Amino acid sequence: MTLSKTAREFILHWGEMGNRWGVNRTVAQVHALLYLSTEPLTAEDISEALSVARSNVSTSLRELQNWQLVQATHQMGDRRDFFSTSHDVWQLFLTVVQQRVEREIEPTIAALNRLATEASAEKQPEVTALIIGMHAFLEELHGWYQQMSKLPPSTLRSLVRMGAGITRWLPSQRKARGEK
Repeated sequence: MTLSKTAREFILHWGEMGNRWGVNRTVAQVHALLYLSTEPLTAEDISEALSVARSNVSTSLRELQNWQLVQATHQMGDRRDFFSTSHDVWQLFLTVVQQRVEREIEPTIAALNRLATEASAEKQPEVTALIIGMHAFLEELHGWYQQMSKLPPSTLRSLVRMGAGITRWLPSQRKARGEK
């Protein structure tokens, strides 16, 4: 598989961004290649296109499957797995957010709840108050996420397009501008 200059630059940049987000560079590059590909690819195709060891590609594909970002399919008469990803950026975004909430936010909420109880029992009011404050913040954020995750992607797109303009309808913003 021959990649255009633009495709190579996109894949390299996505790998760098993935690295900054805490994702292995090769994992992000494999995902970028699959995103740009019009057809499902085998691990061998991916290895050749990215000049990466086949074992590294296999590890990357497993990681992407664990994140529910890549699916394996089969083709008639071929024993190999063929890998693809969604081309809908909103679906990809929502999948990553869902995975982050499940892997990071929910366990942190549970840990903070336990730690607040322990800090209170240890008679550490300052520590208890700070942990409770962090717990309350994450609970509120999680509640917001749960509401947003129920909305169809088209509604989410509309909300994002409205952007900061929506703040003019908030009571505190209207009062600050002298409106009733």
